[in-house]
Amino acid sequence: MKAALWCACMLLAGAAHGQTAAADAAPACPAPQDMRALHLYGGWRAQWQGSEAPAAVLQLQRHPELSDSVRGRVERDGITALLAGDVDDGDLTLEESRDGKRISATWIGRVVPDSCGKEIRGTWTDADAGTKRDFVLRRQSGW
Repeated sequence: MKAALWCACMLLAGAAHGQTAAADAAPACPAPQDMRALHLYGGWRAQWQGSEAPAAVLQLQRHPELSDSVRGRVERDGITALLAGDVDDGDLTLEESRDGKRISATWIGRVVPDSCGKEIRGTWTDADAGTKRDFVLRRQSGW
């Protein structure tokens, strides 16, 4: 009888823990206005619209000092640059820095409705040359 009671208690404790973990987890399919930094964590691929330029690969993670922001890296054309930014009400803002000191480019975009937070479209702007490229960011599989 004690073993059955112990098993029942463990099952209830596990279910309660599962409910807490589920409550803390990000929704599987957030609407653009519900996107937060944690929805950006992981790998992304940027394709340039109307260009044959190779895609860029972004890797984003939790910013260590700003809890609702991201930081990471972008690899493009053989260059690796640092990234930092956030998403607010479906609007993405990322600042890119090639030297780690000044902003060399910006990524300004909008989460695509009905994409479950897996697609963002916007404009990348080179801070020095003023060059602009339209991009589509898509979450890489496995995230």
